[in-house]
Amino acid sequence: MTEFVLDCSVAIAWVFDDQADDATDTLLRELQDGGRAVVPALWHLELGNVLVQAERRRKLTAAETSQRLAFFADLPIATDTAMDADSRSGIVQLARRTSLTTYDASYLELASRRGLALATRDKALRRAAGKEGVAILPNQ
Repeated sequence: MTEFVLDCSVAIAWVFDDQADDATDTLLRELQDGGRAVVPALWHLELGNVLVQAERRRKLTAAETSQRLAFFADLPIATDTAMDADSRSGIVQLARRTSLTTYDASYLELASRRGLALATRDKALRRAAGKEGVAILPNQ
């Protein structure tokens, strides 16, 4: 079973055709074929924000946003809830060391803590993950 930490930048590619590519489509198929993704709690807010912004730019209707949220609800995506004081401290330290935002560092911390690959399209996050020894998806 494939298990990985899912960044919002990859998830968005699954619902906006202009963001999709072969690599992100492959990750989605892996997830639908028995894989599992893990996300930090903030992923849900980040995803919702992207969808609401698309509504405001008239790229989506409210009904289309609801359809996309239902699509994600049907995927095997687990929310990591083990954010204790040590994790929060680790995220801040990781953000300092890598020059990431604490939001992005939360994905990297989760991948590192769980020993999972990190699925992201974010260049800075990919670079930081490489420096921290965390496997990166999709392979490019």
